[in-house]
Amino acid sequence: MGFFSFLGRVFFASLFILSAWQMFNEFDATGGPIAKELIPKLNVLRGNLASKLGVAIPQLDVRQLIATIIFLKGVGGILFVFGSTFGSFLLLSHLALTTPILYDFYNYSPKRPEYSLLLNDFIQNIALFGALLFFIGMKNSIPRRQLRKKNPKPKTN
Repeated sequence: MGFFSFLGRVFFASLFILSAWQMFNEFDATGGPIAKELIPKLNVLRGNLASKLGVAIPQLDVRQLIATIIFLKGVGGILFVFGSTFGSFLLLSHLALTTPILYDFYNYSPKRPEYSLLLNDFIQNIALFGALLFFIGMKNSIPRRQLRKKNPKPKTN
């Protein structure tokens, strides 16, 4: 059972690790291709938050955000493979940070084709989030090591 658990963690984490590796290889002075997708979505988010909160939201450095995403995916995925709860928390942080920004289906009308694509990806990331929560719950519900009480051996004379 231990081998299959490890294999499952490898398959699950490969999604994050390979994505982080690709983002790292494409990272350049502008932030790479993800920056072209992320900048407009961050501007929409800033506009929405500014109008709802009534305060000006500062501009984020997209390159730092992308570097943070790469770190969370890469390190979190590698730690998760080895069964680390901290790795799963890093992956949870990544999903909580990026899912509502990248998959902003709520900014589109349900009749537009982008809506269903973004909603599908959003729900998929929510399922990944749930799987990580399940992993953390299972990890915390299993006792680390049960101490056995040794029965004293009777003395024989």
